[in-house]
Amino acid sequence: MGIINVTPDSFADGGLRFDPARAIDDGWRMLQDGADILDVGGESTRPGAEPLDVDAELRRILPVIEGFGGRPVISVDTYKAIVAREAMARGAAIINDVSALRYDPPLASVAAGTGAALVLMHNRGRPRDMYREASYEDTPREIAAELAEAMRVAESAGIRREAIILDPGLGFAKQARHSYEALAALRDLAALGRPLLSGPSRKSFLKQAIGDLPPLERDWATAAAVTASVLSGAHIVRVHAVREMVHVVKVADAVLAARGGRDSSAV
Repeated sequence: MGIINVTPDSFADGGLRFDPARAIDDGWRMLQDGADILDVGGESTRPGAEPLDVDAELRRILPVIEGFGGRPVISVDTYKAIVAREAMARGAAIINDVSALRYDPPLASVAAGTGAALVLMHNRGRPRDMYREASYEDTPREIAAELAEAMRVAESAGIRREAIILDPGLGFAKQARHSYEALAALRDLAALGRPLLSGPSRKSFLKQAIGDLPPLERDWATAAAVTASVLSGAHIVRVHAVREMVHVVKVADAVLAARGGRDSSAV
C-alpha cells in the first residue's frame, strides 16, 4: 500500500504531493514500483494535527482519485462519512479509518452500503490530544480487545466481517514502547480472524531505536519494521518508499515460504 498524502503538512514528505498532478504522477510511479494499493488522504492525522473541514478534504483528494480513472485499487484515508461516500462514488474500494468508526459513526453506514473494504485502526482520542490516552497495562491485550469491539460495532451496522481489515495503529495514541510492543505481538491479532495491516513507515517511534533522524532518513528503520510486520503475519504494509519496501517484503515472504509460514505474499 503506497501512501499518497495530498496535504501541505505531511510529516513524511513535507507536502510534496499537495499538488494533485504531482500526487497522480507519483501514484502511477508507485504502481510501477510494485504497489498493489494506493492510499489517498487529504487530512493529516499526525499527533497534534487539527481537523480539516469536509469541503477542503474533498477538494484535495477527489481530483487525485479521479485522476487514476478507477484502474488501480484505491484506498481513501478518511474517517468522515461524506468524504468516504464521495470517494467510493469515484472508484475507491477501501476506506482506511484511523478512528475505527469512533469519530464519525455514520461512516459505518457508508461502508455497509457501498460494500467497501474497511480498515479499522486502533486509536484513542483525537490527533491533537492522542498522547494523553497513551496509557496501557497490557498493550497487545488492550489493542486486541478494543479492535474486537470495533469489529462488533462494524458488524452490527451491517458491515460484512469479510470486508474488515485490522490495523494495530503504530504511533497512534502510543508512546514508542507501546508501538514496539504492538509490533512484537502483531501475530496475536490473528486470533480475531481478519487480515492485518501494519503501517510503521517513517514514524517517530522508530527514533527510539535509531536516534532523532528526520522522517526521510528513516527508511532503513522502516525496512526493519516492515520485515518484522510480514514475519509476524501482516497481509498489507503501508509505506512511503514503495520500490525499496517491495524488495523487503519479497525477501520476508521468501523466509516465510522457506519455513512453511504461508503461500501468499503480503501486499
